[in-house]
Amino acid sequence: METTHYGAPRDTAPRKPGAWHNWAGNVTARPVRNATPASVDELRAVVRQAAEDGLAVKAVGSGHSFAAVAATDGVLIRPDLLTGIRAIDRQAGTVTVEAGTRLKTLNAALAREGLSLTNMGDIMEQTVSGATSTGTHGTGRASGAIAAQIRGLELVTADGSLLRCSETENPDVFAAARIGLGALGVVSALTFAVEPLFLLAAREEPMTFDEVTAAFDELHATNDHFEFYWFPHTDNCTILRNNRTGGPPAPLGRIREWFDDEFLSNGVFQALSSLGRTVPAAVPTIARLASRGLSARTYTDIPYKVFTSPRRVRMIEMEYAVPREALLDTLRELKSMVERSDLRVGFPVEVRTTPADDITLSTASGRDSAYIAVHVYRGAPYQRYFTRAERIFVAHEGRPHWGKLHTRDAGQLADVYPRFGEFTALRDRLDPDRRFSNPYLRRVLGD
Repeated sequence: METTHYGAPRDTAPRKPGAWHNWAGNVTARPVRNATPASVDELRAVVRQAAEDGLAVKAVGSGHSFAAVAATDGVLIRPDLLTGIRAIDRQAGTVTVEAGTRLKTLNAALAREGLSLTNMGDIMEQTVSGATSTGTHGTGRASGAIAAQIRGLELVTADGSLLRCSETENPDVFAAARIGLGALGVVSALTFAVEPLFLLAAREEPMTFDEVTAAFDELHATNDHFEFYWFPHTDNCTILRNNRTGGPPAPLGRIREWFDDEFLSNGVFQALSSLGRTVPAAVPTIARLASRGLSARTYTDIPYKVFTSPRRVRMIEMEYAVPREALLDTLRELKSMVERSDLRVGFPVEVRTTPADDITLSTASGRDSAYIAVHVYRGAPYQRYFTRAERIFVAHEGRPHWGKLHTRDAGQLADVYPRFGEFTALRDRLDPDRRFSNPYLRRVLGD
């Protein structure tokens, strides 16, 4: 298949310096200059010029990380023109895509070709390189994070060289760069495993906290993809089960989809969240209303239309991966902490799982994992909630999501990542002058 480019017309002139903000608005960067390379050769030239000028380099995706993983006061690379599918290899079952391509664009293009990723997260606005570099994941009994589906990648290293990596070519770099945090170089292209397009039967329904925790092991074992939301200040949960099916397709009707996903989950929830930020005492009542707002529903559709949903209510998030066997104890401690405190938590807590993988700094590296994500509405206080939640997560050998808020540093992270030293040694080799470093990476990886 010929390369298809999506996005703005070619314009490689350096952009006028200005502030960059992430999606949530909690991270701001003021680079010396912005660069928008339109080819790998131009990207390599940008990196080489930055080295000559003694400037740090960071590539930014769509800005959906809550951590300052991509912030820089040097050269900020924007991937707007590095987009499109390079090639589809049906025999090998792979697709090669430029690093700046949005997941939304990739999913739609693959569907038109009768193909799909095996698993994905719950939003599609991220770039493929940003999503994989920070460890974006969905939920799955046997299918892991998006990065676990990578079969090859291209990396522009600190001297402007182009390094191709796979299980057979530079395998040590491949093991680490699939979730590289931007610390090893700038990803220019990714090759993903794909499979023939399939259908998922989705079933969403309410369940109490005690019911879902009592049945968790069975629910996990008997569903391809299982997750649930618990609404603090209540005993109410919503569970989601997605399983492969032979069909027939039975997508949601346009009116039902709009009412549930746009009107209730975004419009009404936005209004309720704003009210809770203004009147914190109302949060428990709002939580009860929100937890009962969505009724049970079932539908059958292609994967990305089941896995993903619009997320327009802006929030701040922390997420930790704990060993899957520690999930229930961790979650019960979190619930007890909220109930004993004077905290007012207006966002649901999200719980997902993935199997172990072999990626050096994956949150699931070497162990089956469960994820607990805590959120607050943007502009609402979160420090006390996140501090207390993090204390619980850490006590259960939690690993923080690289793209979300946490306070861990390199010394602490080395204790929960058996291959941490392997990653930092590779960083020393590929980027000895720390061309790709920033304050966040110095904290989590060391100097």
